[in-house]
Amino acid sequence: MPYLIDGHNLIPKVGLRLDSPDDEMELVAILQEFARVKRQQVEVYFDGAPIGQAGSRSLGTVRAHFVKLGQTADSAIRARLNRMEKDARNWIVVSSDREVQSSARVVHAQYISAEEFVKFLREARNSAPKANTDDKKLSSAEVDEWLKLFRDKGD
Repeated sequence: MPYLIDGHNLIPKVGLRLDSPDDEMELVAILQEFARVKRQQVEVYFDGAPIGQAGSRSLGTVRAHFVKLGQTADSAIRARLNRMEKDARNWIVVSSDREVQSSARVVHAQYISAEEFVKFLREARNSAPKANTDDKKLSSAEVDEWLKLFRDKGD
């Protein structure tokens, strides 16, 4: 199931600081890994975007919504759920905010707390394929052979 995430609600739960200038992008990077490993659609909402910075962007596998100052991510999530109509029941809303959870409940979307979602993030990170560390080094003879091959190709 795809996820709608209350970004600033989740940031401190994953060990990031809300007062960090890069907190949103650090969370997006974590969510990108989750979306890739779990093959899930993820949308994240951040409020407090300064003028000129508000809007929606696809950041790899994550769709990030930066809500302009004066509006809240909570209201943007509620509006998104309402636009989905019956499809909202196919989404999972991630927030520990009771108002956001209530908005999810009204449209029959599933919801989980930010704390619970952190467990899913850890699980995804632990199940991600590890980089191959068995790379073999080429011998000097093999390097010479490759160099000769490429030199001959260039002629």
